[in-house]
Amino acid sequence: MGALAAAAFDRMKPLQLSILCLAVVLPLSVWFAGTAAAPGLLAAGRISSAEAGWLAASVQLGFVAGTLVSAVLGLADRWPERRFFAGSAMLAGCCALLQSLLAPAGWESFVLRALAGACMAGVYPVGMKLAASWAKGDLGLLIGLLVGALTLGSGLPHLLPWLLGGVDWQLAYRAAGVLALLGGLIILAFRPGPLLGRRPPFNPAALLELWRDRRLRLANAGYLGHMWELYAMWAWIGVFLTQAGGMRPAGPFVFLVLGAGALGCVGLGLLADRFNRAAMAAAAMALSGLCAALIGPASAWLPGLVLPLALLWGASAVADSAQFSACTVLCARPELSGTMLTAQTCMGFLLTVPAIQLMAWAGPALGWEFAFMLLAPGPLLGAWAMARLAPLLPPR
Repeated sequence: MGALAAAAFDRMKPLQLSILCLAVVLPLSVWFAGTAAAPGLLAAGRISSAEAGWLAASVQLGFVAGTLVSAVLGLADRWPERRFFAGSAMLAGCCALLQSLLAPAGWESFVLRALAGACMAGVYPVGMKLAASWAKGDLGLLIGLLVGALTLGSGLPHLLPWLLGGVDWQLAYRAAGVLALLGGLIILAFRPGPLLGRRPPFNPAALLELWRDRRLRLANAGYLGHMWELYAMWAWIGVFLTQAGGMRPAGPFVFLVLGAGALGCVGLGLLADRFNRAAMAAAAMALSGLCAALIGPASAWLPGLVLPLALLWGASAVADSAQFSACTVLCARPELSGTMLTAQTCMGFLLTVPAIQLMAWAGPALGWEFAFMLLAPGPLLGAWAMARLAPLLPPR
């Protein structure tokens, strides 16, 4: 890269990444609109615990279906990225707006939640690929910023009722829908960086690289352990803080927990670009697994520790997210990075469905002082996989 090109790169990069992060934050509000409404609907007797679980799990299933189709067809690498992102975000927004006209739970609501989740396959993995196109020795930080934006977007629905002085579940969906439509427009102003890979021909067999490459196998194993914990915690932390922590309303506290994750993503991203990113991810996973094991007993025996542990858990549980993606980008062929990222997220989000449903059963059956312990093995096993990957990463 010549001096003039490098100067232009450095000048354009902050603006383009700001546009990208804003475009990601807004559509992600659709993802957890149903989860944010669940505590109030449960308290009012409008939905059951099982229905609350399916409001969250149907989004995950939809995302799995969307990422599976995208990965097999190579859409994240073969379609124009900005248009794919914009169309997906706008369709997700329409799903949220339409859902506000239906009953809070039922097959129609679950189908719309699943369709909104499928649309996120064109937002999250594509956003990571676009962020990587601007990387120059700071891949961990850039993807960390994007995952931090995802975390804040996921937390927005929990904050809106508190900001607006209390809103019903329908207005939560409508607000998320409008934000998603706006995000779809904003991404059109983004310009990909010069490191965007060329578009490969259609080749479903490229997915086999996920298994053939040992480094990708370990990165995916770490990611699966991470995903066993993360979305189940995100989906149920509001109910936990309400029922076991006595925090009412829980919305602002949930936003703080998820917001701590945004700080964790950026902080670990900075460390990962300086040290071994797989080792940094392993450390974060060990910490989050410890929090999962301790926060339930703390609610029964040391209530004053619940919020500090929740904040620490929120920061550590998602801090490593960006580093799985960064490791995949580093280890995969550049022209297949979008497909490898999409396939990785497909497998991870498929695993979130039983984890979320397990918490729907474990909370009432075991009590919240024990339920979250069932999530701890995931990050602990994932930490082992990332420690094995650390010496295999390419030198800086």
